[in-house]
Formats: sequence, structure tokens, C-alpha cells
Amino acid sequence: MAESDRYYIDQCLNGRPDEFRHLVRRYQAVLSAYLTARLNSRTAAEEAAQETFVRAYFGLSELKKRRSFYSWLLGIAHRVAKEQLRDQKRLAQADCPPKQAYEEEKVDLDLEKAIARLPDSYRQIVLLRFYAGRSCSQIAAQLDMPLGTVTKQLSRAYAKLRQFLSDEKEVQR
Repeated sequence: MAESDRYYIDQCLNGRPDEFRHLVRRYQAVLSAYLTARLNSRTAAEEAAQETFVRAYFGLSELKKRRSFYSWLLGIAHRVAKEQLRDQKRLAQADCPPKQAYEEEKVDLDLEKAIARLPDSYRQIVLLRFYAGRSCSQIAAQLDMPLGTVTKQLSRAYAKLRQFLSDEKEVQR
């Protein structure tokens, strides 16, 4: 049986810091997808995800609602992404040579950008469903909402994603 986020947080705060690895495994794919969409770079997203997890680990004692770890983690990721984008802008304005380019794997940035455009409630469910591999019932339990609400929001998110992707194809023509 999979333990809850609260369980692993309690373990970390009670002298078992190695238990944080379970939270990293649970949310790494979700966080990477979220950050890739925001930063438009898989490499930058991986760096931002690592920074996010480090900050989360050292800030665990400040987390007031342990059931809200996922939302709290996304908040940290959002701030890290903003900092990275600001730093990139400063470097570009200072006319500094860019960092050595890394060959990045082909990413479906259109889909990830479309996911980033979803309202927060829809995006959260889509990320948990497809990047974290959670079932609808697991999402409902984690977010403390009825299963019907999760499935309805997921259905609406699909419709919005189809619309965003269709609009993007129209623009590219």
C-alpha cells in the first residue's frame, strides 16, 4: 500500500530524511512536465525541479498543511521557474554569451504549453493523472474531492487541451 505524503513528511521531520526520496519519486514526472512547459527547456526544467525539491526538503518544517504538499511543491516550483526566467532575461540583457548548448530530446512542447494554459484546477488533475500515473480515485483521495468531480474536470480539461492544440495548428498554417 502506498503511504500518504503526510506519512513521508512526518518521517522526514522525525529524523528519517531518506524517506523524502519517496516524495521525489512520486512527484518528479509531474514537476518536470510543469516546469518544462513554463521554461520551454527540458534541461532548465530538470535544474529547476532539483532546486524545487531541495527547497522543499529544507522547508518541510514550514509546511503547515501536510495534506497540501503537492500544491505547496508546485508553489515552490513556480517561484523557482520565475527566478530562472528572470536570470535568463538578465543574462540576455547583459549580452553575455549563452551557456553551452545541450542537445535536448524532442519534447512535445505544444502539448506541455497547452497543459500550462489550463486553469489550475484542471492542470493539477491532468498532471497527476498522466505524469504521476494516478488513477482518478487516487486523485480524488489526494485532493479530497468527489470522484465524479475529478472525472468531470478531467473531461473538461481534455476538451480544453483539444481546443488549445487545434488553435495552435490553425496559427501554424
